[in-house]
This record gives sequence, C-alpha cells and structure tokens, in this order.
Amino acid sequence: MVPTFHGQEIAAELSEAEGITDYDRCHFATYLSLLYAAGEGESDDEMARNILMIDPEKEPHRAYRALESHLKRARWLAECGHQSLLET
Repeated sequence: MVPTFHGQEIAAELSEAEGITDYDRCHFATYLSLLYAAGEGESDDEMARNILMIDPEKEPHRAYRALESHLKRARWLAECGHQSLLET
C-alpha cells in the first residue's frame, strides 16, 4: 500500500463489504475527494495521480483498479452506506 495525499495507506483494490469497515473510516477524506473530483469532471488519470498518489503512466493497471474500486466504494457510502454510520 502507498500513502494517499491524506496520509493514509491506499489499497490496490477494495472488497465489497456490506458495512462500514475500518479502512472506510480511515479513508473518508479520500472518498470525499474522489467524489468531488469526479463531480468536477477530473479525469481518471488526474484522480489516480492527485488523490490516490498512483502514477497512471507508470502503473496503469494498478491505477485503474484502485480508482475504480475506491470510487465504487465512495459512491456506495454516499448512497446507502451512510446509514451504517448511524448504527455504529
């Protein structure tokens, strides 16, 4: 794992847990940054490089996998996972 610009270690790929995980709690700032950047129209390469700190030119497969899984998790948290926060 490599630290993000938020100082947290970033996984190359996330599992699809049904509840909030410790990893999620540590990466809320990363998830919010990804959602904001996607909403602003940043490219996948920009998000991988600037938020996940993965160079898409040097590690294109890893950058794509990490970005895809983190965006998917961020969207899940925004759409339905936030209810789990109220339960914890």
